[in-house]
Amino acid sequence: MVQIDVVLLTKNSEYLLTKCLTSIYQNVPVHTLIVIDGYSTDCTFEILEKFNKKYNNIKIIMTKGTRAQARETGIQHVTTEFFAFIDSDIILCKDWFKKASSEVQEDVGAVWGINIDVIPNVKRKWFLLLESMIARQGFRLRGGTHDTLIRKKALERLHIPSELHAFEDAYIIHWIKKQGYKAVVGSNIYCLHYKPPTNWSLQNAIDQAIVEFKCGILCSHMFAYAFFYPVFAFYWFLQVPLNGFSGKST
Repeated sequence: MVQIDVVLLTKNSEYLLTKCLTSIYQNVPVHTLIVIDGYSTDCTFEILEKFNKKYNNIKIIMTKGTRAQARETGIQHVTTEFFAFIDSDIILCKDWFKKASSEVQEDVGAVWGINIDVIPNVKRKWFLLLESMIARQGFRLRGGTHDTLIRKKALERLHIPSELHAFEDAYIIHWIKKQGYKAVVGSNIYCLHYKPPTNWSLQNAIDQAIVEFKCGILCSHMFAYAFFYPVFAFYWFLQVPLNGFSGKST
């Protein structure tokens, strides 16, 4: 693996995009950065143009579909043996690709870096440890693609149900396992997940839960994940006093 393609989904991602792209180019040997954009109206394109002037390897594809359609479109444009799904609201750890590629064996189809939610005003070590434990268990139950190195061959003939605007990442990981490959949690590999400011509200949490419930019905293999929801609910309510939620979007 000399270079790999990177698939990045964006929509109005300016609040963190510069830091996200910087971490990608510092820690991944990028062949082509394939950006699937949902018609952003902020400064996303200006930021992408600035990086393209420097690296000259960014391809932008516009789509108004679901996240399932966006990810499948990205996969179709991958030309390298391995590629990475990296979300536009995360920052990769140092040497992310070096660490992830060291986990690759013949039977490994995906290597996932732990997703650590960065919660405003929260730096307590015990809470970060709790996050890590929950993230690991969540991946074992449903998969994830926040920062994931993937063997393209493991996705041959993949078609993600277009209705999935959530759990599309779970569908991808489930497919990889069905093809006989392993999806592993990398050792000492992680990303810092900076959710948009509007995400830290009770209403947004409810809206996201409804979307996940509807999409979860379409994924029969996600049935076991439903039993893990009380843990996530407890985890979310722990964040309320720590972060000082007002229950309103900011």
